Amino acid sequence: MFVRMSAAIAAICFLSGAALAQGAKLTDPQIAHIAYTAGEIDIKAAKQALEKGHSKEVKQFAQDMVRDHEAVNKQALDLVKKLKVTPEDNDTSRSLSKQANEKYAELGKLKGAAFDKAYIENEVAYHKTVNNALETQLIPSANNAELKNLLQTGLKIFQGHEQHAEHVEADLK
Repeated sequence: MFVRMSAAIAAICFLSGAALAQGAKLTDPQIAHIAYTAGEIDIKAAKQALEKGHSKEVKQFAQDMVRDHEAVNKQALDLVKKLKVTPEDNDTSRSLSKQANEKYAELGKLKGAAFDKAYIENEVAYHKTVNNALETQLIPSANNAELKNLLQTGLKIFQGHEQHAEHVEADLK
């Protein structure tokens, strides 16, 4: 219950960052930074799961997260270099990082099956939140066609992650 509540708070925080709450349209450099930050957060969480995870399924899921998010983030970095755009830190990306650090600390206190369960529950909630933000905020706000395409590709991959996390979550029950 606490993990789900924390995920809900993180979702609200992500979706209500100052730029979004004020109705300000995000710029492509801000969108790029938010998307990259979201990927980095999941990479860090997956690396924590590789160290602390107990079940084979959780560790395999974490390996997939590292591989896939690193690949998408590399594509994002290559794109911003090509476009000569500097990703712009913003209230939403800072809020994401702050919430993620709190979650890492919370998960860091857990061990064994309790860690596995909390990590996977968080991954389900996190992917739902990020996927929703991609669909409703980031992709529609992106102006550059190549950035929009990369975000759409990422969304398809991350929707698969959400389904995979739900499957692992069901197996852990």
